[in-house]
Parts: sequence; C-alpha cells; structure tokens
Amino acid sequence: MRTTLRTHKGRKERRGRQGRRARRAALAVIAASTLALTACGGDKDKDRGNEGSGPTTEPSSSVTLPRLNGEEVQVAAVWTGPEQENFTKVLDEFEKRTGAKVTFVPAQDPIVNFLGTKIAGGSPPDVAMLPQVGALQQAVQRKWAKPVDAATRAQLDKNYSQGWKDIGAVDGTQYGVYFKAANKSLIWYNTQAFEDAGVEEPKTWKDFLTTAETISASGVPPVSIGGADGWTLTDWFENIYLSQAGPEKYDQLAQHEIKWTDPSVKDALTTLAELFGKKELIAGGQDGALQTEFPASVTQTFAEDPKAAMVFEGDFVSVNIGQTKAKIGTDAKVFPFPAVGSESPVVTGGDAAVALKDSKGAKALLTFLASTDAAKIWAGAGGFVSPNKSLDVAAYPNDVQRDIAKALIAAGDDFRFDMSDQAPQSFGGTPGKGEWKALQDFLKNPKDIAGTQQRLESDAAKAYKS
Repeated sequence: MRTTLRTHKGRKERRGRQGRRARRAALAVIAASTLALTACGGDKDKDRGNEGSGPTTEPSSSVTLPRLNGEEVQVAAVWTGPEQENFTKVLDEFEKRTGAKVTFVPAQDPIVNFLGTKIAGGSPPDVAMLPQVGALQQAVQRKWAKPVDAATRAQLDKNYSQGWKDIGAVDGTQYGVYFKAANKSLIWYNTQAFEDAGVEEPKTWKDFLTTAETISASGVPPVSIGGADGWTLTDWFENIYLSQAGPEKYDQLAQHEIKWTDPSVKDALTTLAELFGKKELIAGGQDGALQTEFPASVTQTFAEDPKAAMVFEGDFVSVNIGQTKAKIGTDAKVFPFPAVGSESPVVTGGDAAVALKDSKGAKALLTFLASTDAAKIWAGAGGFVSPNKSLDVAAYPNDVQRDIAKALIAAGDDFRFDMSDQAPQSFGGTPGKGEWKALQDFLKNPKDIAGTQQRLESDAAKAYKS
C-alpha cells in the first residue's frame, strides 16, 4: 500500500472548511512577503564544545544527543552548491555535539539507483536524504530503510504536524524525517522589468498571460523556464492541475486512481500550452528553455542584463538569487502562483532523512534533524523552509523567508505534496524517463496534448505495477 496524504473521508470533510481558510491565510502571508527587506546573515552558532562521554544537551538546545566519539557517519544527498554547503553546516554542528565524524556523500538522481549500487557493493551510507515520497517507499519495500527510534519519534511528535509525519511513514511505521520542505507555488519576478512594462502582480492565470504579453511587448522575454531539468515542468503541471481540477482529483491522479488520459489532464495540459505554446513568452523560446538548467533559469532572470522578467519555482529560488547582485525584497519579489480555478494552489515538496543502518550515529542524526536546533542552522543561512512547527520564524534571515515559512506552517495538514514525488521514482523522478521526459517533449511540441497523455499513461501504468 502506498502512503499518501489522503485521510479517511470523514476527516477530509471535517477539515475542508478549515483547509480553505488555511490556504487563504497562507496565500495572504505569501503576498505580504513582497515587502522590502533588510539583508542579514545566517545564525552564527559558536562552537560550544561537548566534553565527557555521556549524553549531552547544549545550554540553549532542544534535544539531547549521545556521545559518539570516533564513530563515522555517512550521509548521502543529491544537494550540490549552496544547498550542500548549508547542509554541511548542520552536519558540522552534529559533529561538535556528538564527537562523530560525518562525511557528506554526493548522490545522483535517481537516488534509489545510486543507493542500490552502494548497497549491492556492501557500503550503504548511514543516512540518505530522499527527495521523493516514492523513493522513501521504495527504500522501505526493498528493506533498506530502518524505522526511527523512540528519541526521534519524540522530536517528531513535539515538532511536526500529523501530515508531515504521515508522508514519512509507510503502513503506519515511521521511517522518514522531513528536514527540508518547499513551497513550490511561487512566481519570482524582476521588479525593474515589471516597472518598465508598467505591470503589477497578476492573481489569475488569465491575468498572468496578459502580464506576460505586456512584458514581451516591452522588449523583455517574460518567463524563464529551466526545462533541461524535467522536475521544473512537473511543478508547472501540478500547480495548474491542483488549481483547475481541485484537490480530490489531484489525490486520485497522484495515486493513479484515475488515468492520465482523464479529461482533467487534458484541461491542465491545454492551459499549460497557453504558455508553452507561445515562443515569444519564453526566454530563448522552447528550444532555449530545454537547454536551460534550473539554476540558470533563476540567475538569468536577476542578472544585471536580465534575460527574463519572471521565473517560477519554490522558496529555494532565493539561494540562486543570492548568486546575483539582486536584493530580495527590492530587486526580486514574489507572488503566489496565479489561480487557474477558484483558488491559487499550494503545492509542497521536501527531503526526508532515512536511516539505512541501525547505527547509533544514524539514529542520533535523525533525532537531531527532527529538532529545532538543526532546522535553525539552515534557516539562518537562507534558501530553506522547515516543516518544524516549533521553529521560531525569527531564525529566517529576511521577511520573505519568514512569511513563506509562516504560510507553510499555517497550512497545517491541509496541503498537497508534489505529485511527481509521490509517484514511483521510475515515473516521477528519473531524468530522461517518465513524467520528466513526457513534459519535456510537451514543451517542445505543446500541440500534442493527446500524445502526451498517452505517453504519460503508458509510463505510469508500468511504474505503478512494478
């Protein structure tokens, strides 16, 4: 049985009205994040040192960790660049508190294949950061993943809503700790490009297209798309589908309870083609977008000579903006993904820590990652949102990040997790295959809606049966 965010019908009905209020509150908070900011640095925790051999609790910490002098812990993740650097700061703090030696192991997508090779060779990492629910479930099905221990469960119970615990569990057993979350329903824009074109933040899809046309007429390509990375295209589809078809259909498609040939998928692809089908609205046109990787899709939007006015993606875009001279809140602002249906969508993603060994180091690291102490470190560095509801939002470096974090927590359990991340990795998380490839082909030829649906359904049917 696949673990999902869906609940029993009664619970879904009870939370429906509250969920709509939460979504509206969340979107209001995100909209407020376009206020100007004051730049500030990350949280500079000092090395407080932990002498002795017993469990240690830092003077201002929220978690007790064991001494692990001399123990080696390997952690595998697909993060690179600034994300890897910021995660390493978290691992460094774990080393200081426990005495363990932690090694970051660079992984490649699809991470399940990478881990399979490591396990077959007899050298699995102690912990893996899994970026898809489907990958977590495969790790459990293959008997790689180890259940969390009592100390980690205690931190999860204290700091996480039931929804975030549920997506880290399989058949009622907790395996994953969602350390890093993402709000994947945001449009970031170059304020100068908007001012030069005389446009304002659009609230509906129709207004978004009109805004894009106006910006195009001003001489700047309106939308930057990182089409070389197929996952960005799944995010475009999912936001449109959730807003247009609604959460019930979204849940059904996520679990392949309805087929990709369903009319609701046709409607969403038709809507997406209103953007993908107009070369003048895309930086570099369709061919250029398919050669643009995600990081470049951001930096070219906020370069001194911008190649686009807008880029769609999650809160983590701020990391890439930080590699330009643009200042978030003044040169770079953000608005919610425009409503296609009655409401703007709220799609989330995240990375779960899963133990692949029953080692003391693996167990202790999961406990640390479930604490506010670990979340605070990366939150201060920026480009990060934590699902940890106990984390003080003052830990985030600016108002944009604080508002996005507030919106995520305000949504409670009423959010929808990234659809492709819920799918088997062969369909929803593999470069050059499945959904990633089908949507790249669709970007190349947006008129082929029926053919795209057929390819998606064929690949999904094989993946969900395996």
